[in-house]
Amino acid sequence: MEAESEPYVRLATMRQLHQAVADLNTARSLADTLQSVADGIVAGLGYELGCVNLVRPDGDLVVAAFAGNSAAESLITGRVGSRESWERRLSMGEAWDELRFIPHTEGWVLLDDDVPQWHTEGPEPRFEDEWHPLDRLYAPMYASGGGLDLLGVISVDRPRNGRRPGAWGREALQMYASQAAIAISNARLRANMQRALVRLEREQQALRASEESFRQAFEYAPSGMAIAEMGGDQHGRLLRTNDALCRLLGRPASVLRRYSFADLVHPEDIGTLLRTSAEGGRAELRLGRRDGTYLWVSLRNSVVADTTDGPRFLLTHVEDIEERKRNELNLAHRASHDALTGLPNSAELRSRLGARLCERPHSVTSSAIEALDAAYGDVDSPAHGYRADGYEGEVAPGVGPYDHHVHIGAPDPDRDDGTKGLAVLFCDLDGFKSINDRFGHHAGDAVLIEVARRLTTCVRDGDTVARLGGDEFVVLADGLGAADAADLAVRLRNAIIPPIRVDGRAVRVGASFGIGWAECGMTEEEVLHSADQRMYVEKRSRSKVHRRAG
Repeated sequence: MEAESEPYVRLATMRQLHQAVADLNTARSLADTLQSVADGIVAGLGYELGCVNLVRPDGDLVVAAFAGNSAAESLITGRVGSRESWERRLSMGEAWDELRFIPHTEGWVLLDDDVPQWHTEGPEPRFEDEWHPLDRLYAPMYASGGGLDLLGVISVDRPRNGRRPGAWGREALQMYASQAAIAISNARLRANMQRALVRLEREQQALRASEESFRQAFEYAPSGMAIAEMGGDQHGRLLRTNDALCRLLGRPASVLRRYSFADLVHPEDIGTLLRTSAEGGRAELRLGRRDGTYLWVSLRNSVVADTTDGPRFLLTHVEDIEERKRNELNLAHRASHDALTGLPNSAELRSRLGARLCERPHSVTSSAIEALDAAYGDVDSPAHGYRADGYEGEVAPGVGPYDHHVHIGAPDPDRDDGTKGLAVLFCDLDGFKSINDRFGHHAGDAVLIEVARRLTTCVRDGDTVARLGGDEFVVLADGLGAADAADLAVRLRNAIIPPIRVDGRAVRVGASFGIGWAECGMTEEEVLHSADQRMYVEKRSRSKVHRRAG
C-alpha cells in the first residue's frame, strides 16, 4: 500500500478488498470462513502474514486460521492465549481508531506472555515509517449490534511494501475486520442452525420411533390399555383402547369411545375411581361388561402430557384380577365365616358387634368421665361424643372415631317406653349331644347346618346370625324393643323344634335363648357374657319346669 496520493493503489486495494469480502461470504462453513479471513489479509490487504484469533466459549482466544507462512501455520494454529493477555495487548500502544498498533519500542514486554506469536526476520528500519520485525498490529472484531462483544482479533505482520500502513491502509484493515466479524457471525449462525436442524431431525426420528414403539406396545399389550382425557367436562372419557381391553369388556373400540371409566365402573367403586384418576395412581375396582356382569380389574394410571404446556391425559393399564379377587374374597369369607354352616364365625360376630359400640378405655378414669359429664353433659348421649387417644388417657370431647356415632342403650324390660336397642340373642341347642353320641358327628353336622338355615330364614335382612362354636349360635337384631326381642326368641325356638331328617331318620333338638343388650361402654365380651348368662338362667328354669312336670 502506497501513499494516499496514489489513487490507482487505492483502487487496486479496493478491488482486492472487495474480492476478499466476496470470498468470505461464499465460504460454506465456519472453518472455511476463518481461513478465508486469513487468506484475505494476505491476498487482499497486502500483508505477508495474517492470523485469526477466535474467542472461545471460556473467553480465551485460540488461533483458528493462519495464512502466509506454512511453517508458522503448523506451529501456532490451535494454540490458545488467555483473555487477560489479550486484554493487555488491546490496551497498549497506539489506538488507530478501532485498530491497536504496538511499536517495537513497547512490544518487547510482550515476548514472554502466553499469546501465540510469530515474527519474520528482517533488518532494522532505516526510515521513520518503516515496519520493524517486532511491530504488532491488531484489528479487533466485534459482534454485530453495536456492542463491545469481542468476537476475535485479526493480527497482521509485515506489509509487503515494508511500511506501516497509512490512513487508507488502516481504514481498509478496519473495514475488513468489520466484514470478517459479520461473516464469522453468519457462519456461526449457519453452523448452529445446521446443528439444530440435524438435532431436530434426529429427535423427530427418535420421536417417530418412540411413537411406533408405543403404538405397538399399546396395541399388542396382553393386558388392557386405554388413553383417557384428564380434566374438564370430559374427564375420564376414553379416547383410545387396545384389543385386549375390548376383549376383556366385550365391547368394540368404537363403542368404548362413547364411555368414560365412570360410566363403566360399579356404582360402589365410583369413589375409588375418582381418587385414583385425580392425579394418577392404582386401584382395584369392578368394570361392567357388555353382558351386564362386573369384572374385578386393577387400574394403574399415569399422567402424561402431549407437550410441555399441552393437554394432559391418563394412560391406564387395566389388568384382569377376577380370579385373584375371587380367591381373596373366598379366603376372607373363610376367615370370617364358619366352614360348616357358612354363618359368620366368632371373630366376625365380635367385629360386627364392636363396630356398634364405643367403649370407654380403661385409661379413662371415673373422675375424667365425671369432668366430661360436667363440662359437656352426658357423654354417652347421642348428642355428644368423646374419644380417648388410647396412649395417655387424654380425652377430647366431640372428636375421634365416634364423632357421628349414635350411642345405643338397653330398653327397659319392665315398661314399654318405645326405646329400641341392639338385641343379642344367645342360643344353645338342647339335646344336641345325644344326637352326636347316638348317630355320630355326621348326623350332628347335618343338624347344625339345618338349624343355621332355619335361624337365617327367621330374621330380617341386616340382622346377623353367627355360629359362636359347637352348638351355640348368636343373633344380632338391631332396632328392637324388649317385647320384640322376646317375640323373636319364641319364633326362633319354634323354628328349631320341628323334626330334622338325617339319613332317613327324624331327630329333634330344642333351644334355650338368652336375651342381652349391647350398650355403649361395654366390651364385646361383656355383651356376649351377659346374653350367655341369661341363656343359662332360662335353661335352668326350663329344666326345673320339666322335672316338676315329670
